Parts: sequence; C-alpha cells; structure tokens
Amino acid sequence: MTQRRLHLNAFLMNTGHHEASWRLPESDPYAHVDLRHYVRLARIAERGTFDSLFLADGPQLWGNLAQRPAGALEPLTLLTALATATERIGLIATASTSYNSPYNLARTFASLDIISGGRAGWNIVTTAGAEAARNFGLSEEPPHAERYARAADFLDVALKLWDSWEDDAIVADKAAGVWGDDSKIHPPRHRGPYFSVAGALNVPRTPQGYPLLVQAGSSEDGRAFAARYAEAVFTAQQTLADAQAFYADLKSRTAQAGRNPEHIKVLPGIVPVLGSTEAEARAAERLLENHIVYDHGVVRLESLLQLPPGTLELGSELPADLPPESAVEGAKSRYTLVVELARRERLTVRQLIGRLGGGRGHLTFAGTPEQVADQIETWFTRGAADGFNIMPAVLPSGLDAFVEHVVPLLRARGLFREEYGPHQTLRERYGLPRPANQHTAALV
Repeated sequence: MTQRRLHLNAFLMNTGHHEASWRLPESDPYAHVDLRHYVRLARIAERGTFDSLFLADGPQLWGNLAQRPAGALEPLTLLTALATATERIGLIATASTSYNSPYNLARTFASLDIISGGRAGWNIVTTAGAEAARNFGLSEEPPHAERYARAADFLDVALKLWDSWEDDAIVADKAAGVWGDDSKIHPPRHRGPYFSVAGALNVPRTPQGYPLLVQAGSSEDGRAFAARYAEAVFTAQQTLADAQAFYADLKSRTAQAGRNPEHIKVLPGIVPVLGSTEAEARAAERLLENHIVYDHGVVRLESLLQLPPGTLELGSELPADLPPESAVEGAKSRYTLVVELARRERLTVRQLIGRLGGGRGHLTFAGTPEQVADQIETWFTRGAADGFNIMPAVLPSGLDAFVEHVVPLLRARGLFREEYGPHQTLRERYGLPRPANQHTAALV
C-alpha cells in the first residue's frame, strides 16, 4: 500500500497574510503589483516541492486603502507569467461563477493548462458581498442559494466545454491534408437555468483534461457543491475537533454523491509564525499584533457580522443578540467560525481582531519548526486534513522559513515528498486520475 503523503499549497497574498505585515521594515508596500515578488515566491514554493500555489481574488476593491496594500493583479494573467518562470508547481487561480461567463472562463483556464503543461487549477467561488454585485449592475448580491445554483449550472457548462474536443481530434495528417476530425468535436448545446451555450470550445482538450477543481465554501450549500464537483477544498477551522468533523462530513457527502472520497482533498489553512524558540515565535507574533490598527479591524468586523457602524467596543465581548447564520447572505461559514471563536474563548473585540489579523479566521500557530510540524502531523494523521494551505504571515520571509525549516522535518517523518518525481500534471501530484472525456467514456 502506498504511503499517504501530505499535500501543501502556498497561499500567496501580497506582503503576507497578517494585515500588518506591510508595516514591517522588511516589507515592500508595493510588492502586490511587482511580478518579481511573485516570481520569487513561486520559486521558493517550488524549491520546497509544494504541490501548488494559490491566488485569491474578487471583482471588487477589498477594504480601504488605509489598512493594507489594496488591489491585486488579475490572477490568471499573473499565473500565466508564473507558468513561464516555474517548471513543476501547480498554479491555482480564483475566479467567480457569479460574475463571469462559462465560455470565456473555460477557455482561459484551458489556455493556462496548455501553457503550463498541465498545472492549472480553478478555485471556484460564488462571491459574497454587495460591493461586487454593484460592479456588475446589480443593486444587491444574489441570495446565497441562488449563487450556488448558478455555480452548478456554470460548472456543468464548463465541463461540457472542456470535453467538447476529444483527445485525438487533431489528426495533423499533412499528406492527406487533414488537420482535424470534425466528428470528434462535440458542441455542448447546453440550455440550463442560468446559461445557454451552443458551440464547442475553441481550445483543444488540455493536458489534464480540465483544471484541478478547487472550492472554499464550508456552508451547507458550499459542502453540497464541493461533494458534487470539488477535487480539493480550502477550508478554515480553529480546532482539531472541528476539522475532524468537517473532514468526515465532506468525505461522507462525496461518497453519497457517487464519487470516490479519496478524490477530494481537504486542506485547512494554517498561518505559521516561526521562531528558533517558542519565545522567539511569540515575540514575532506580538510584533505583528502591535502593528494592527484596531479602528480598521472594528470596521471590518462590523461588516462581517452585519452590524451597524459604531456597534462594537474594543474592550467588550461581541453582542449577545447577533443574527443567526441563516440570516446571513454573505460568507456564512466564516461568519459562524468567527462568532464561535469569540464565544468559545470569551474574547473581547480587541482580542478577536488580534486573532483574526493573521489569517481572517484560519488557524494561526506560533512556535518552533518542530511544533509547527507536530501540529501539521497531528491534523494529518488524525483525520482532519489531507494537507494544508500554508499562509505565511509575512512574505517572502515566512514562506522561505517554512521551506527551510519545516519542510525538512516533514520529509524526515516520511510525510512529504523529497522531490517532485516523474509525474508532471497538478492532478497527478494530488493523486487524482485524468478525467475521461464524457463522449469517449460512453463508448468504452
């Protein structure tokens, strides 16, 4: 039996995941629009033999300009550049099903997969927030359930488009003067509740068949969607018990959907803050917390909790009468995670903002490389994770330190690869089969 191995994904965010990272002397406040910065990060992650790297995105200006570097390069464009600067690491981009069209997005991801030699992945999001909706002519965001219904129709179209060319549709017979076989082109002719798409994709079938499908929603609708479509899931949990419950639930749902539970990989986020001693790591964590501007944190927290401005007080706990998750139309699972964290640990608003400053609800862990490796191993071996979304608090130093000091420990414990090995595509690295084309599979 092949030994189970960790999957590691590098979640890259400008100067780091901690909101105050840009204020450190080492940080470049302009790094978020500097291609050289991202090339450096991608090469560090590839040196550490990470499975993939990941870029978040949204079709709106996040937060306010005073808080941290705002705005971002469009991820598919950036990843196309990174594909030429790297050789092996997977390239995962976030793109919304609420504010894109299936044909154009399917074509763009197919192009990235071909350019990168089979390394593309799509983090599928439905995009919460009225700010994004108003950028596309809507007065308010569509209801949560409707966004996921549209996403399902979107995915059904995309899968048909990626299969609209059979793998051997290109004949390239110079002597006969035949370049391709039209009988092996299958226009979707899709008519669904949200999309009507007639013609075949104008890009051949890709090295992976279609990109690795990633999803990050943990609400009831999000889990149902993931069980049906996702091959990797980025998630956020604060405790081992919560992570184990999510892992077991998602694997069970995937089996109920008629899929192999081994074909969906669960990767919780972790924000490692490293030090040569525990005291040194705690000091680094305190330094970051001391650079938080709490006025910004209050505004952001009131928005997440859907509270009127001026409701929260730094020295007090959260109000007792917060709305239930069922009343929230935005990021439901993140809302619940934050409220439960605050209630469970009796945190004041100031303490809660400090806890969220590093990873917006993802697990933050300050310690030695050995302690971080222990935490990762515990979750991995006790049914809580197939791998981790590594979210360094400060970039590039945090990623460099993880690769230099934690990755060797994981390798020594037999948990992580020593080298990439013979497999080339992102799917193969995640232990997933190349999907059969639905038109040829029916003939087998």
